Amino acid sequence: MSFDVISAWLDLNSKLLLNATGETLYMVAVAGIVGFAIGIPLGVVLHITKKGGLMENTAFNSVLGAIVNVGRSVPFLVLMVAIIPVTKLIVGSFIGTTAAIVPLTIGAIPFVARLIEGALIEVPSGLVEAAQSMGATPLQIITKVLLPEALPTILNSVTITLVTLVSYSAMAGTVGGGGLGDVAIRYGFHRYDLTIMAVTVVMLIVLVQIIQSVGDALVKKVDHR
Repeated sequence: MSFDVISAWLDLNSKLLLNATGETLYMVAVAGIVGFAIGIPLGVVLHITKKGGLMENTAFNSVLGAIVNVGRSVPFLVLMVAIIPVTKLIVGSFIGTTAAIVPLTIGAIPFVARLIEGALIEVPSGLVEAAQSMGATPLQIITKVLLPEALPTILNSVTITLVTLVSYSAMAGTVGGGGLGDVAIRYGFHRYDLTIMAVTVVMLIVLVQIIQSVGDALVKKVDHR
């Protein structure tokens, strides 16, 4: 492929790819923010209500854990189809970038919850017992001991979730969700344009690498163990 051909191809497709990248970032950012806002407290509740937890309630923990497990076990493509009525109720449509955020968020919440629960389990029980012996309330223990001590693992969980959301957003593109996945399907697959297919794959890889690198740097910065 000559330089002139490459230049012409870029002029023709650069705007399409930039818009698709923006849509992917938009989906991942919004779904991530809402998913973390709900999933992190949910993970904390799962941890503190388990047997031997700060606020032990095994019956509640079992029910909540079962709901989270169901949410995690449903494949994302199936989830998107299954909650079409919910998506239409919330955003008025089940097609498009904004509509894709609904299943992305619902898929992220149980995923985040289990990761956060696992992160909190790694906090030494001796630290919690020491805080209890000094009269700290459960809320104080959560905010002053559990979350700060688990912060490196939590940040790593955030990184894993964002990377997963990038792959989910690409799957959302297969059913009209927008983003790089949509470009790969509509222009790369349906129009047999192998070049644009390859470019979208590379852009997704680069996006994942950037997220992973930033996440690793943040974990390294806050991990003083």
